[in-house]
Amino acid sequence: MTPVSLVTRHTVYACVMGSRAFGLATEASDTDRRGVYVAPTPLFWGFEKPPPHVEGPAEEQFSWELERFCELALRGNPNILECLHSPLVEHADATGRELLDLREAFLSRRVHRTYAGYAADQRKKFAADVRAHGAPRRWKPVMHALRLLMSGRDLLRTGSLVLDVGEMREPLLAVRRGEVPWPEAEAWLNRLGEEAEEAARTSPLPEEPDRARAEDFLIRVRRASAG
Repeated sequence: MTPVSLVTRHTVYACVMGSRAFGLATEASDTDRRGVYVAPTPLFWGFEKPPPHVEGPAEEQFSWELERFCELALRGNPNILECLHSPLVEHADATGRELLDLREAFLSRRVHRTYAGYAADQRKKFAADVRAHGAPRRWKPVMHALRLLMSGRDLLRTGSLVLDVGEMREPLLAVRRGEVPWPEAEAWLNRLGEEAEEAARTSPLPEEPDRARAEDFLIRVRRASAG
């Protein structure tokens, strides 16, 4: 079975991500598609295992095998958690709907570390540009770092993950267009980081995700596929 056939024949969940899901799309925006496929259980019985992820077959399309997807979700990976909360779902069969029902099981205070860690990695790149040029050379990553910090802060505050930026669309797009001076954007990043730190101390989220619930789901899906 080819990687492409795993996606085309065994996808259980598919959605649109990126700027379109965040409410930040412009006329030039691509359509980023993400999905989850379930590799048939017999493919795991030999020495050669099915791929944990597949790019394509369409442009801007990327899919994860269910087990890898759940592992990353339990770690609080922002890309994975946001995929589960996309407002633009294109496909969900019975297994996909059960995966969506598990969304809360993957959420925990770990998201503070993962969201802040991603933003910190991005800021290292901004810092190199600022040292060399006085400002970031590309502003789109700055916009997305701000968006991610907002999303993580609000998730920690409320226990719910909302992707659409709502009324923050225009301020964020102004950053993307380079209309916000770097010192102002940097101060905004710092403020969001402090607010997320405070939210983490009082968050309604549990300390750890519900790994047992996720594993029970995975085992049941594997057993059903084996039969």
